Amino acid sequence: MKGLIGRKVGMTQLFRPAGERVAVTVLQVGPCVVTQQKTADSDGYEALQLAFEPVLDEATSASLSREQRERRLAKRSNKPQRRMFEQLELAPHRVLREIRVADATETEVGTVLAADIFAVGDLVNVIGTTKGQGFQGVMRRHGWGGQRASHGSKIHRAPGSSGSTDAARVFPGQKGPGQTGRVRQTERNLVVELVDAEANVIAVRGAVPGPTGGLVLVLGEE
Repeated sequence: MKGLIGRKVGMTQLFRPAGERVAVTVLQVGPCVVTQQKTADSDGYEALQLAFEPVLDEATSASLSREQRERRLAKRSNKPQRRMFEQLELAPHRVLREIRVADATETEVGTVLAADIFAVGDLVNVIGTTKGQGFQGVMRRHGWGGQRASHGSKIHRAPGSSGSTDAARVFPGQKGPGQTGRVRQTERNLVVELVDAEANVIAVRGAVPGPTGGLVLVLGEE
């Protein structure tokens, strides 16, 4: 398996040579740095740890003094992470994720992975966090039809009875009002329609979970 960490840029459309219009989602993926190899001997499984988005970009880092740079890094990253990146001689990054691979030893620590690991026509799975909708009632959260709206009814959008009166409690799993959205979701088998290696941008057919600027994980087969 191959994969990259990225962010959702937004949706647009592409036109194929025959004039067919395709709705796509643009993703800014990579560059990602390999920071750790996890092997079956040491960890029980094969995976690579990737780092994405430096805490301070090169332009900002160059414009700051050493004290200012250290103060900002201390504010935006914790001490164990800074120590890990110092040992690897890398700048601290905001995001760390793991991807499962067949053999982690094939990719050296410090290797930079970019958008060119994908090609047009590849099938990828995109993992993101859906948009949060806040606290919602049962009609919006679960699509319930509501109660009677005729004359005399005083309850329209409330859930009503929540179960047996003999038990005097609500059984586990009963649907009700609550937090809506903001859950991890995977869209599977999305076709890569465009790869821009210079800008580290890919476009996949269809929609991707999450808001614009949301963090995504793009996984594909080797």
